[in-house]
Amino acid sequence: MKSPKTIYILISIFCIFAVAAGIYAEFFVSEQDKPGIIVPNLNNENEDPIQELTQEEIKTQFASIFNNNFNKGNYDTTNIDRINANEDIVYTVINMEEKKDNYEIDIKLPAINMTSDVATSFNNITQTIFANKASEILNNNEINKTIYSTSYEGFINGDILSVVIQSTLKEGNNPQRVIIQTYNYNLVTGEKVEIDELISQKNIIQSDCQKKINSTIENAQKEAQTLVQSGYTVYNRDLTSSMYLLSNLSTYFLGPNGDLYIIFAYGNQNFTSEMDIIWYE
Repeated sequence: MKSPKTIYILISIFCIFAVAAGIYAEFFVSEQDKPGIIVPNLNNENEDPIQELTQEEIKTQFASIFNNNFNKGNYDTTNIDRINANEDIVYTVINMEEKKDNYEIDIKLPAINMTSDVATSFNNITQTIFANKASEILNNNEINKTIYSTSYEGFINGDILSVVIQSTLKEGNNPQRVIIQTYNYNLVTGEKVEIDELISQKNIIQSDCQKKINSTIENAQKEAQTLVQSGYTVYNRDLTSSMYLLSNLSTYFLGPNGDLYIIFAYGNQNFTSEMDIIWYE
């Protein structure tokens, strides 16, 4: 259990880390997958066809990812320029737990420990979204209790580094929020990896991916409306929203075994834990 003063110091260190990375980078750094289709096993006609996972199964699988680890397999990171030479290119830079009458926090946050502008921009986002929220909660003098936790996981698949951060936030009487942030970085080119590159790498046809997104969201909205008719309060999806267009996707990553996750985390902008996940094995 760390004191608030210690926690402030940790958050300040993270901010300094991001700034230092930016300064260093500025001056010193010169037919395979067919998702959505039931594929019969041609080798044995008696075997059952392969079935797509349900949304609940995918969400359970996604939730099991977060263990605050960096999974780099056999990838050699020793020659990658780092800000902190004593740590790997992804490591836990903030690890704090504090429980008071008006708040509970349990936070593990990663730093992307590389001397590049892209890595610095990723760390700045982590600072803004997650670390700053911890500081705000520590200054919380209101009666309403706040419960806040974060966790993460990092992966290397091929030459692509992916980091995903999840936070759970419950403030007073507001509904709980689940916020998801992802980063994807090409370790060879030093560039941010866009969704079309990952789709291409997985041999997925873009139009098929868009159809799968549309179908998943439509089915989720139908299920939500059924619950509304039964008297439940649910998150209402806007099927006409541009957020579902392939060109506008922002939350995605390559996870265990190179599986592709495309996430619509509605808690990023709303008081809800609801999300939809598109998954490609």
